[in-house]
Formats: sequence, structure tokens, C-alpha cells
Amino acid sequence: MADWRVKSLDSIMANAKKKALTRSLGAFQLTMLGIGGIIGTGIFVLTAEAAQIAGPAMLISFVISAVVCGLAALCYAELASMVPVSGSAYTYSYATFGEILAWIVGWALVLEYAVAASAVAVGWSGYAVGVLQSFAGIELPKALVNGPYAGGIINLPAVIISLGVTWLLVIGTKESAMVNAVLVVVKVLALTAFVALAVPAAQSENFVPFMPLGAASTISAASIIFFAFIGFDAVSTAAEETKDPQRNIPIGLIASLGICTVFYLLVGAGVIGSYGAQPIMDATGAAPMPGSMEMAALCEADTGAMVVCSKEALAHVLRSIGYPGIGNVLGLAAGFALPSVILMMMFAQTRVFFVMSRDGLLPGVLSKIHPKYKTPHIVTIITGAGVTLGAAFFPVGQLASVSNGGTLCAFFFVALAIMMLRRSDPDRPRSFRTPAVWIVAPAAAIGCLVLFGFLSTVAQLFFFGWAAAGLAFYYLYGRTRSNIARGIDDVIGELDPNVPPQGVPPLPGIHTPGGKDA
Repeated sequence: MADWRVKSLDSIMANAKKKALTRSLGAFQLTMLGIGGIIGTGIFVLTAEAAQIAGPAMLISFVISAVVCGLAALCYAELASMVPVSGSAYTYSYATFGEILAWIVGWALVLEYAVAASAVAVGWSGYAVGVLQSFAGIELPKALVNGPYAGGIINLPAVIISLGVTWLLVIGTKESAMVNAVLVVVKVLALTAFVALAVPAAQSENFVPFMPLGAASTISAASIIFFAFIGFDAVSTAAEETKDPQRNIPIGLIASLGICTVFYLLVGAGVIGSYGAQPIMDATGAAPMPGSMEMAALCEADTGAMVVCSKEALAHVLRSIGYPGIGNVLGLAAGFALPSVILMMMFAQTRVFFVMSRDGLLPGVLSKIHPKYKTPHIVTIITGAGVTLGAAFFPVGQLASVSNGGTLCAFFFVALAIMMLRRSDPDRPRSFRTPAVWIVAPAAAIGCLVLFGFLSTVAQLFFFGWAAAGLAFYYLYGRTRSNIARGIDDVIGELDPNVPPQGVPPLPGIHTPGGKDA
């Protein structure tokens, strides 16, 4: 049972102090970080896909996704305020379920952050190419703006933005947060303009039929539009770089999710009410899945320019209801704003890898901090290289669904972790306590399972394949090299002779000779 060894919260906190990051972020910057991660490809791009799956009922899909994320956010808020260190769901799992499940959660977070960052970089590339064509009359060669999947060689704009964000993260957390705050303002202004113009133009007949493809379609759409909400949990990965984390982390988590939920519902209502969001049907009356060859053929023949066929749904709606200039500006704003999502996702990924390295599950070189910039520069560069390669050569396709699989896994274990810690460590100080935890946490876990069940088969199979690959790496490397496997007790500060290599440390409540709970 060595793989189920649990790392105590005291040890986690002590390890964080040994290789601590600089605390420079406040509640406002954390809220901006959360908004920067949430508002992005989901609302600017996936709105059309949600409409194709559920029609006007996508409003219910937004609510379903928001509820599941809101329940998870309440769980995250308590855990992050109680354990203000980097690592997010990985760290919490280590303290509750043990090393092997913590590794699986940390490995799954790669899908949430790194894979999603590549997808957003590819999405940004499409906006950037459109902006160059619309405003400067510059048309880039197709071979340099598409990967091999689309008949090109490399997606060069996606490479450039990925490398640019990597450089920004290397030079400093505070600087990255400042740039992110500016980009968040751009996104919020763009969405505010859309809401102000589209919502007043709403017509009741555009909401009929409200649920053209049945009630189940709303959950299917929610499993995809869920991608539009992920990102708020990245706030918890910045706990070690936050001033007064017990207060500011819960504020950042809940405020960012609440603000974005209101925006999404207003934007969804604006799209549906002002223009319409009915799915496109084939000759048999069936609605093909977004991204399929069947839908591409229908959209090619569509003369009505339905919103479900648009790759820039919000700009398309504004142009169609009489605001072409503002629609073009919104497209430009999206091009400026999407890099903040890439920044957030890469930021979160590097912090998860940083903590896994600090725990010995990944090579120690990944947890080195730059002497000048005080950032984990090596892991940032490696993560940036991976994101860049993905963005250069692979399609967006089902990346959103694949990313959702990793996110739902992390949220599920966070919901379980808070319940276990309420039982195993009830007296540990909690500056924020999740209300009605025995209702909220189980509901969050069940919601995650339901949404995972509605993901595409490809996304589900990819998730389990990715988990299997992660387990292979764990048994080849991390199982014998983790701090716990080597008997290192971070509370005592040196090798603990009472814990044999690869042994099982005492469970919470059983005291070590040093007087600390193991």
C-alpha cells in the first residue's frame, strides 16, 4: 500500500516554506487572474457550438455549468484558505487520498491547463489572421497559419503567442498579473458593449422553439460549454504568491466566477434574442455535431449565415444586427484578450509542476527559482515548449472536451477532499468554511460525474489513456523518488530515520517521535 502514502498538511506547509515563492498578489489581482482565465475561448468561440447542440436552451447549459463550477469553487475556497500553497487539487489530494491519486490528479491537470492553452493559442491565431486581413489588408500564407491537419505546415501565429506568454511568465509573476489585468479590462469592455447592443434588440420569437433537440441536449451542451468556466481554480494555484491568502484566495475564486456567470447569461441572451441560435439541420431533421464534416458541408451551403456556423459568433451577431464597425472592433478585442487565457493556463500549469517537483515526483530541477526574476523559470520554459508544439501542429477539434475531462477529474477529487478533511482534521483553522458542506461537496462530485458522462467518447477515451500513461511514468520515476518514498519529513527538516524508504507514513492522528502528525 506504499502508493497510498499520505503527506500531512504540516509537511506540505513546511515544504512550501523551504522553497517559497514571492507573495505579491492581492484580491483584485487574483480576481483579474480568475476572470482572465474564465472569459476567453469558451464565450467567444464555443457559444456557437453550444447553440448547435442545444439551441436557445444553451442558456440552461450555462446555468448547469455555472452551478457545478460554483459548488466546486466553494470547496476550493475552503481548501485554498486552509492550505495556502501552490498545487491546487494535486496538493489537496496528496493530503487526503495519498500519493498515487495525487499524481493522477496532477497529471489530469495537464489536460486542463497545458492542452487548453494550446487550444486557445490556435483560437487566437484565427482571430489574429482575421484582424490582419480586416484592418491591414495583410493575408498570411495558409501554410504558415495552419498545421498539417488543415493542409498547412505550421501555425506560426500560435507559436508566436505561446512563446510570448512564456517569456512574460519567466520575467515575473507581478508583471504577468499586471498585463493580465489590462487584457481582462479589454475583454470586459468588449462583452459589455455586446450586451448593451444585443440585449435591447432581443425578440421573443427568437427563443422559440426553446429546446429543439430535447432536454438531454442541454446537458450535452453543458459538458462542452463547461470549458467556458474553467480557469477560476487557477486562482488557488497562486496561493503561495498571494498576500493574506486566507482572505484573498476565497475572494478571488468566488468573485471571478460570479462576475463571469452574469456576463455569460447576458451574452447568451443577447445572441439568442437579437439574432437567433437555432441549430442547423440536415435533410433528415438531425443536427450534426459541431466540428463534423457533415456540419461543415451544411454551413458551406447555408445562405442565412446562421450563428452556429460562425467562428466568431459575437462579432457576427453585431454585424448582422446593424453594428458592423463595432463587430469588427469586438473581433479585435478578442484577439487582444485571448492571450490572457493562455497566460493564466500556463501560469497554473507551471505552478502544479513546480509543487510536484518539490515533492520529488518530478525532477528537482523543475522547482528551481530564477535568481533575478524569482519565478520557476525552468518548468515555465518546458511548459511553454510543450504548449507551443501543441499549438503549432495540432487542431482545436475536441481539445475543449479533452481539457474538460481533466478539469472534471480535479473538481471531483477536490469535492471528496474537503469532506475527508472535515472528518480527519476538523480542528485545523479555516478562515473560510464552505456552507452546507455535506450538501455542496456531494452535489459538486455528482455534477462532475454527470458532465463527464456526457463528454464525447473520444474525450473520455483520451482521458483514460492519458491517466494510464501517467501511471506508467509514476511507477518508473516518482514512486521511488518522492520525498515520502525516501523518508524525508519536511516538518523535521531532514531524513527521518523512523520512516523507511518507500514506507507508509503514519495516518493523521498517529504522532511521530518528533511530536507532529505525519
